[in-house]
Amino acid sequence: MIEDGSGAVLLLRHSYGPPVWALPGGGVAKGELPEDAARREMAEELGLTLGPLDHAGVLEDIVSGSPHSVHIFRVVTDEPAKPDRREVVEARLFDGDALPPNLSQRTAQCLALWRDNQSAQNTSEPD
Repeated sequence: MIEDGSGAVLLLRHSYGPPVWALPGGGVAKGELPEDAARREMAEELGLTLGPLDHAGVLEDIVSGSPHSVHIFRVVTDEPAKPDRREVVEARLFDGDALPPNLSQRTAQCLALWRDNQSAQNTSEPD
């Protein structure tokens, strides 16, 4: 989850698959830490160098009969995304209250987990 500091979140469209908006992401290589994979993928696909990452959670799933873990990180940056035009054809910031209707199912799940974590943090902070 890449945010711009004002609460807008970066979503992208891929050159492959269904025409939906999705969160940036990618695979974790054997022996690679999920945080390192996130940094590598964002550099490769969006030309971004990420600052400190907050681990927002993990979604467990079954994909093609095999267990699959989606590690969700949150980072704030004012650096503009530059789609590689190979895998990512478009990248845009969307306000959290004005997300496009055609989100991928996994993106909707990740956003819900992120919102739950944000709500939990806001209710646990002292006044």
